[in-house]
Amino acid sequence: MGQNLEYTTTGKPHPYHLVRPNIWPLVSSFAGGFFCVMMLMYFPDYRAALQAGGEDLPFPTGPLFGVLAIMICMFFWWKDVIYESVVEKAHTKIAEVGFRFGMALFIASEVMFFVAFFWAFFAASLFPVESIGFVWPPADIHTIPAFDLPFMMTMILLLSGCTVTWAHHAIIEGDNENAVKALGLSVLLGTAFLGFQVYEYAHAHFGFTEGIFPSTFFMATGFHGFHVFVGTVFLYVCYRRAQLGHFTPEKHFGFEAAAWYWHFVDVVWLFLFVAVYWWGSEIGMDHTALHGVDASAAAEAAAH
Repeated sequence: MGQNLEYTTTGKPHPYHLVRPNIWPLVSSFAGGFFCVMMLMYFPDYRAALQAGGEDLPFPTGPLFGVLAIMICMFFWWKDVIYESVVEKAHTKIAEVGFRFGMALFIASEVMFFVAFFWAFFAASLFPVESIGFVWPPADIHTIPAFDLPFMMTMILLLSGCTVTWAHHAIIEGDNENAVKALGLSVLLGTAFLGFQVYEYAHAHFGFTEGIFPSTFFMATGFHGFHVFVGTVFLYVCYRRAQLGHFTPEKHFGFEAAAWYWHFVDVVWLFLFVAVYWWGSEIGMDHTALHGVDASAAAEAAAH
């Protein structure tokens, strides 16, 4: 019964979690503001270096310190949250309802981010303009074959979804040993995916600023890659917590939140694979006939 009641904040038993005064929200806001200021100071020098030929790009020392400050705040703030859950037993079933709504709304906000990137991609690909020869993908772009490295990355990510589900079932059944194994495999698969994506970017035949196709491609897939990185860190934290025995069949929302996030990342990648890698890179659109333009002449004009 004591695990479902909290006494410390009001002196009266109740099932709600009233958070104690905490310095980390304030410090985190300062860290976020510091990061934004550092980025604003960095961009003018970066743009000037690009205009000068891009041979001497400035090192982003300020922004990196901003990122470091944010990560320190995240570590200590979330450490306090874990303490509240594991030691103080403050995260009751009623408190977890709020956590679930919060995580669901967070994922919904992430969906809107990707809607914006997909919107930009389809706006450019479904209605290709004269500057790219009325065709998509543009004739001067050497695209990445969908059923080459991207297909293997898809298999890796889907397999990681299976291992996360394995971990979930193991936790529900009280099998902590298999939960640790499954989470370890999930982290390895997420890391492997990121490694292959870095390899893909390094060997791409186009750069970020070389037209609408590279811009939409790198924004959509790169933003997804960042989410894979965040999800991998999330799963690694769960892996360490599982090793410490924090998760029980009755209480494991921290893992559930990571699993929700990871499955969201999986689903987004499937849309990216079909829309950006397969359709957008191999099938595409051809509007040259609609505009009375010879296809070969349009392709040659776009290449020049």
